[in-house]
Amino acid sequence: MGTKEIIYLDHAATTPIEPEVLEAMLPWLQEGFGNPSSIHRLGREARAALDSARDSVAALIGADYSEIYFTSSGTEADNLAIIGTMLAAPPTKNHLVVSAIEHHAVLHSAHFLETLGYQVTVVPVNSDGQVEPQAVAEAITDSTTLVSIMHANNEIGTIQPIAEIAAIAHERGVLFHTDAVQTAGLLPIHVHELNCDLLSLSAHKLYGPKGAGALYIRQGLKVSPILHGGAQEREKRAGTENVAALVGFGKAAELARTRRPKDAVTIAALRDRLQQKLLEGCSELRINGHLSHRLPSILNASVEGIEGATLLMNLDRLGIAVSSGAACSSGSIEPSHVLLALGLPPSLAASGIRFSIGRHNTFDEIDRAAEAYLSIVHRLRRN
Repeated sequence: MGTKEIIYLDHAATTPIEPEVLEAMLPWLQEGFGNPSSIHRLGREARAALDSARDSVAALIGADYSEIYFTSSGTEADNLAIIGTMLAAPPTKNHLVVSAIEHHAVLHSAHFLETLGYQVTVVPVNSDGQVEPQAVAEAITDSTTLVSIMHANNEIGTIQPIAEIAAIAHERGVLFHTDAVQTAGLLPIHVHELNCDLLSLSAHKLYGPKGAGALYIRQGLKVSPILHGGAQEREKRAGTENVAALVGFGKAAELARTRRPKDAVTIAALRDRLQQKLLEGCSELRINGHLSHRLPSILNASVEGIEGATLLMNLDRLGIAVSSGAACSSGSIEPSHVLLALGLPPSLAASGIRFSIGRHNTFDEIDRAAEAYLSIVHRLRRN
């Protein structure tokens, strides 16, 4: 089956590269091969291309170009934000606050810090998947350095009250980080309005290439590098920059600035059509996450008595690409930590399927995907 025959509804996992992005990248995969740290012409040209990309990424989130530090991924950006900030803090400020539904790039970074003797508090979410600001306020102590709460969840799409939580953190002299990997391509983002000190981005979630990410670090904030070597990225991230991928990131950011208002409206209409058809076709279906404070692109649904992995495989056989809320670990299927955090029983959490819609999906694809999903669910429930 070719890619043209696949109904792709897994944009929260990765997005296809736009033609304009690929076109921008190609020269830097061929003749523009210089190392940006070299002082000869090829190096200077590569450096100029990086600077232009940095400007575009900064403009996407209302930051200054000097506050953008390129990484290899959103995961690395999260690691640098969490681990780098905590390592740079005084020994007495050894406490970190995160939410229960963070991406594993944040949760595993927090766990790693615990092995080094740091203290971590994981705040719960309500049944809609939102972090209560008061829960963050109660978690902060005199030894807290950083609070990290994602802008919107990658599995259920729930948007968090970031600015309110950041204000609570700052009132206590605590720094605030948000993972905006899922939101930058769809929601208007301004770092000063969000009131954040650090913000993570990834190119391949907004129609750019894999292997390119960025961390916004507010001017004057001290963050220790976690990769050591050369002086790249103003000594925050050693290693020769992936020029072609980062140029692609810059072009994708430029396109996102102009397209995301229309994308958000169009994609929300597709999501609402999908939700309506699924609910009309299966009275037992549950929509997971907040029904209004959510990304326009994500719909997460569960049905009691259905295994998400089985449903996922059946959809895949029909050429429909989605994600299951379950993750395979050590040969066993474990329910999504996000769905469990909502209070779902393990059996219902294990049935979760995430549909994530993109700018190139059509209503016909949505209708066909809904029909296939419902047909499989009803067949599995009869068996």
